[in-house]
Amino acid sequence: MFEVSEPWLSIIGLGEDGLAGLGDASRLALSAAEIVFGAPRHLALADVGTRGRAWPLPFDVAPVLALRGQRVVVLASGDPFWFGVGGSLSAHLSPAEWQVFPAPSTFSLAAARLGWRLEDTACFGLHATPLASTRRALHPGQRLICLLRDGPAVGEFARWLTEHGFGASDWWVLEALGGPRERLRQTTAAGFDFADVAAPVAVAVQVAGAGGLPRSSGLPDTHFAHDGQITKSPVRALTLAALAPRPGLHLWDVGAGSGSISVEWCLAGGYASAIEQHAERVANIRCNGASFGLEKSLHVVEGLAPDALAGLAPPAAIFVGGGFNAALFEVLQAVAAPGCRLVVNAVTLETESLLAALHASHGGELLRIELAHAAPLGRMRGWVPARPVVQWSVVL
Repeated sequence: MFEVSEPWLSIIGLGEDGLAGLGDASRLALSAAEIVFGAPRHLALADVGTRGRAWPLPFDVAPVLALRGQRVVVLASGDPFWFGVGGSLSAHLSPAEWQVFPAPSTFSLAAARLGWRLEDTACFGLHATPLASTRRALHPGQRLICLLRDGPAVGEFARWLTEHGFGASDWWVLEALGGPRERLRQTTAAGFDFADVAAPVAVAVQVAGAGGLPRSSGLPDTHFAHDGQITKSPVRALTLAALAPRPGLHLWDVGAGSGSISVEWCLAGGYASAIEQHAERVANIRCNGASFGLEKSLHVVEGLAPDALAGLAPPAAIFVGGGFNAALFEVLQAVAAPGCRLVVNAVTLETESLLAALHASHGGELLRIELAHAAPLGRMRGWVPARPVVQWSVVL
């Protein structure tokens, strides 16, 4: 045992050069450790012998936390807090319990090999994250560095990019960076045919091809699977402006329909609970979440509000796109924390009347949205009006 004031856990970043790449402080912590956790590859590189313990599958930090009070080392790739285990551990510990010795990350090594500015490069850890999560970064000229699980995953990513119109993108495969097995090869996403790619592996992409997703709100309706129940693009843009999404904030999307509002909220950096009672629409919401790589941030709840709201994390904003009534408003008003934004869209006279009354008694903004689109009218063109939408937004 040792003094309580000393950290019991050391998190050490390890490169492919193994012990040769460690500094004196890292070596000292490693030599003093009673138990060393890491992936089998890391344990072999560090030559820790019987002190080594491989991570459980599925991954879990509980075995490390159970050893609180013993001298423990956790080995991680490069920088442990850059798509690494560091954050998973520190979330459960006080700052006095741990110390970290980072090494250059794979992202840093890849950027150095290619001469890329890392601050201008989009970085992704795709070991357990959907390939579609890169979709928002796919714009012509954009550079990406992505960590991948293994050789087959590299092929999957190349095929996915090609299927989505980015097959012309320049494509570098970077294996075992920083070690004696380091190898760098270049091709295009569509031309990738290497059969001998070995982990650890990253790919670098200079995007070429389709235009990519716009950063503005109101994505085209064609980007979403839906049965007609979708907040149309112009109205969605106005709705999101009223909801004011911000990174890390939680949205309740009540009567979510296609989930388009939830998707765009999540693309802005938030997370959402989409509540929908119809099974077919629930399936569409899940499909849309997967299409944009949002499975981790978009939670789908099959059910009818207010009962389906039970147990959900508190919202920073609530959108009701269908099924709004006075009883639901009372529930939302009771459960929402002060400062929560509520936005309701209505297309029926009855709900419009209710919103007018609530605006009179609770304030906020009341907006009537009337849109029309041009369409053929005989040999000429005329305006076809859409159903008017009344929108009430208020801070509860």
